[in-house]
Amino acid sequence: MDKLQVVVEKNKCIGCSLCVKTCPAHNLKIQEGKAQVILEDCLFCGQCEAVCPRKAVTVSGYDHAPQEKNKEERLNPGQVLNTIRFRRTVRQFQNKPVPTEVVKQILEAGWMTHTAENKRDVSFIVLDQEKERIEKLAVNLFRKIKPLADLINPLARNNVIDDHFFFFKAPLVILVLAEDKTNGLLAAQNMEFVAEANGLGVLFSGFFTMAANLSPKIKKALQIPKGKKVAMTLVMGYPSVRYLRSVPRKEMNVQWK
Repeated sequence: MDKLQVVVEKNKCIGCSLCVKTCPAHNLKIQEGKAQVILEDCLFCGQCEAVCPRKAVTVSGYDHAPQEKNKEERLNPGQVLNTIRFRRTVRQFQNKPVPTEVVKQILEAGWMTHTAENKRDVSFIVLDQEKERIEKLAVNLFRKIKPLADLINPLARNNVIDDHFFFFKAPLVILVLAEDKTNGLLAAQNMEFVAEANGLGVLFSGFFTMAANLSPKIKKALQIPKGKKVAMTLVMGYPSVRYLRSVPRKEMNVQWK
């Protein structure tokens, strides 16, 4: 990848100042009726390029060029709310592989997710051939610590840590890695929406995420890059269970000030 830089083509710029008003780093100004970059150091978030009506501002050095937005597309609010309302954690999966094109859509949803300060620190590990071996490492770890957990948490005593305790024989497991955990969680949420849209059930595995971040053996097996951690583990597949209604909730806690 070439060096990132913001480029303004003066012959195209009409001095509308939309890029100046949009830039979160305040790194653009209007001078002599044209947009001008103030510092070479920038967030390189691409907001200026996305808003420019004349394509006068570009961010060069990225591997993928921006796509044109040909029409305004809005999600149906009621359908979005129902997706959230009826969404359930799934731990029962069909023995049916997830098509590669669906996996790529899910990964793209995470890849496109916005990140704080445009860090773009999110990456992914898709567990395929190594899935059973990696799960076994986590199972061995949890079997060692279970006696202590049983003493602390009565509910832990009901858990049987079998060979499929983490992944439930699901066909697809994706680890979301990030330097900043919040960025990873945002990506994981968007990935879940795309998975749900493709008819998949999803489990956010906090247990495996914990194991992966605690165990040097698992970290080594996964080859997690230095400075990154597992923000979330997504266990996915076509569900073999159907939920017929939402679950009860307490009253919403909200303050209007």
